[in-house]
Amino acid sequence: MTDFIAAARGFQDELKQRAVEIESGRKLPADIAAHFAETGFYRLCVPKAYGGIEADPLTLSRVIETLAQADASAAWCVMICATTGLVAGYMPPATAHEVWRDPDMIVAGVFAPRGSAVEDSGHYLVNGRWQWGSGSPNAKAIMGGCVVMRNGEPVLLPSGIPDSRMIMLPVAEAELMNNWDVSGLCGTGSQDFAFVNKRVPREMSVSLMSDKPLDRPLYAFPVFGLLAAGIASVMLGLARASITELVAIAGGKTPEGHRKPLATRTNTQADVADAEALTRSARAYLHESIDAAWIDAQTGQPLSADRRRDIRLASSHAARASVRAVDLMYNLGGGTSVYKKSALQRIFRDVHVASQHMMIGTPTMETVGRVLLGQETDITQL
Repeated sequence: MTDFIAAARGFQDELKQRAVEIESGRKLPADIAAHFAETGFYRLCVPKAYGGIEADPLTLSRVIETLAQADASAAWCVMICATTGLVAGYMPPATAHEVWRDPDMIVAGVFAPRGSAVEDSGHYLVNGRWQWGSGSPNAKAIMGGCVVMRNGEPVLLPSGIPDSRMIMLPVAEAELMNNWDVSGLCGTGSQDFAFVNKRVPREMSVSLMSDKPLDRPLYAFPVFGLLAAGIASVMLGLARASITELVAIAGGKTPEGHRKPLATRTNTQADVADAEALTRSARAYLHESIDAAWIDAQTGQPLSADRRRDIRLASSHAARASVRAVDLMYNLGGGTSVYKKSALQRIFRDVHVASQHMMIGTPTMETVGRVLLGQETDITQL
């Protein structure tokens, strides 16, 4: 069986060497995406029954983190497209077989229900526009979340919330906006995309809220928890990369106005130690939470609210700790950090863009806090 973590490690040198190319091209180069597909990274969450890997969540997290230590944009594309592969576990078997029979299949997607899907005789008439279409330049298919409409009104689930489904189309039928002009994660190709008056068969859609997935442990694992953990894994990889980079330059750099090398200064030593503790402890908490939930998922029972809460809290905490660690290393680097030839400036920009994702943002901390305090809380997004 392939050791996917070792495989990710094997890409690190090339990703570091091509980091400028990835960033300036504003997308992952096609040959790298193809090599990732050949390795199986994009199929890590696809069921084995449909030719996927169906890896455990901790393996997914470690693959993403390992890639991010070399290039966060590459890791982000793997994270998004791999987790989008979870939808295969919710599709009718015949449809899933058809979609993933192509060994080089890459599917990108955005869960946010920014589109509408009007019921139309076993089909949906779909319109919408989505942001953050990460990995879309290399994808063969793309999905967008839509609110299902009937007779001009949203269709409501028994819980009273609108029915939201992710609709899949070939990328060739979507409109790609080529507007990914940002400060960080530049190489992810996370452009806007749109579906305009597309008639899509119902079986080319899934609801992560109401459809019943395959009875397999991976699909009992909380979907949003897995996505949040993936984002946190990218950021932990960046934190580790920032420490490695700072240590590499500290011995040879003497800051302006000082006589001693950076590595000999007490504040440098304290901040490096702080960053190391932040990164290691956040990583340990995240992995502990993933592992505990995975053990429960393998029993076949629904995961408790506490398990779901812990994954989201650990992910958001890891994100915050990673930002703090990177900031410490960037500031220690001083003037060296601002030059484009320094990896620290790219790491700094990447981690701050990643920190803006809603899955690891402040609202998650507020939700978890309400749960911990015993307050009435909507936990459907956990």
